[in-house]
Amino acid sequence: MLVQVYGDNAMKETAVYKWVKHFSEGRESVTDKERSGQPATSRTEENIAKIHQIVRENRRLTVRSIAKQVNIDRETVRKILTEDLDMKKVCAKMVPKELTEEQKERRVTICRDLLERQDDILGHAITGDETWVYQYNPEMKRQSPQWKTANSP
Repeated sequence: MLVQVYGDNAMKETAVYKWVKHFSEGRESVTDKERSGQPATSRTEENIAKIHQIVRENRRLTVRSIAKQVNIDRETVRKILTEDLDMKKVCAKMVPKELTEEQKERRVTICRDLLERQDDILGHAITGDETWVYQYNPEMKRQSPQWKTANSP
């Protein structure tokens, strides 16, 4: 009957039997009973400050590594970063994306064309001291993200 009235939002049959048992045993309220002690939470001011300090020292850390350092679960760390510290993960620098097969073929074609014309090109090249050439070490997109606040550049 519940499924006919509520459809997919109806309680499961086992839950109905559980509540029937609770009420037949004398329970009068559907709210949780009082428990001793303080509710368990890791979103304390102390943990928020720790995570804020960790992120300020290294903005490229993952949620998993921060959670390991502070010894709390990843979802709590994610909520502290996004909700309490108002941070989000953005790419720190432009990272080349993976190419499609068509783009790879086009690059090969261009490189072959350049190799065929290398004598013409090298005859017009200006050379210089190699100290001005900087090494480019590409990163993968997953390696480059950093945490930033809403008002940081």
